[in-house]
Amino acid sequence: MPELPEVEALKDFLTDHVVGHAVVRVLPVAISVLKTYDPPVTAVEGHEITSVRRYGKFLDLQADGLHFVTHLARAGWLQWRDRLPDGPPRPGKGPLALRVALETGAGFDLTEAGTQKRLAVYVVRDPQEVPGVARLGPDPLADDFDEQRLAGLLQGERRQIKGALRDQSLIAGVGNAYSDEILHAARMSPFKLASSLSPEETRRLYEALRTTLTEAVERSRGLAAGRLKAEKKSGLRVHGRVGEPCPVCGDTIREVSFSDSSLQYCPTCQTGGKPLADRRMSRLLK
Repeated sequence: MPELPEVEALKDFLTDHVVGHAVVRVLPVAISVLKTYDPPVTAVEGHEITSVRRYGKFLDLQADGLHFVTHLARAGWLQWRDRLPDGPPRPGKGPLALRVALETGAGFDLTEAGTQKRLAVYVVRDPQEVPGVARLGPDPLADDFDEQRLAGLLQGERRQIKGALRDQSLIAGVGNAYSDEILHAARMSPFKLASSLSPEETRRLYEALRTTLTEAVERSRGLAAGRLKAEKKSGLRVHGRVGEPCPVCGDTIREVSFSDSSLQYCPTCQTGGKPLADRRMSRLLK
């Protein structure tokens, strides 16, 4: 899933490539991608794109008072084309969900792999009309997001810190991959209760949060859209690296599996050397 650093890089990429250009066609291929109907998605046609913004994991292309907002979900992506194919795209079983064409002949495709179709496109007059945007928590890279604000958000949180970091209504933009990376950098168990953090642990978590996301944004800055996925994967230290040695201590990266996701961690760095219980694997071993 694209998370804050990749969406921030896409925002910068689109700012350089679409701002100042007019939309000539919006071509939905998968109707399920459209989450609003008034104004229709075609309402942005003929309008110039004036800015691109990011809200958490949402991208917002503003066009003369209208907002074309998209969320790429777990398996969605934006593919830029310097020259779009001639003729309208054909509906079918491929990943293409929607195409946006500019007056220059360039444009981009929104695609989604897999069978779970969660890619979403909204055309609204105010981004706050998008439910997911309206309920977002603060952006962790905002200038006013300091250690005290993080402590206030976690106060009274009876959830595990991994789940709290992923909650978009608490902190915007962090997903499964970067929450693993942040907790590894903070030397903290993903199962630790969020409300139980000491001042020192809160400080470590805040520094890991800001540093991990800032460094990921910097690695992605200036890259073409098509290279962002590979950059994300290459920069991860524990997420998606089960069985590999930890780059800090050399211990083996381990995994806890859930019904629809998994987390990766280093026992030595994060849990005092003790493996976390993996209920799914325990059932398989019985």
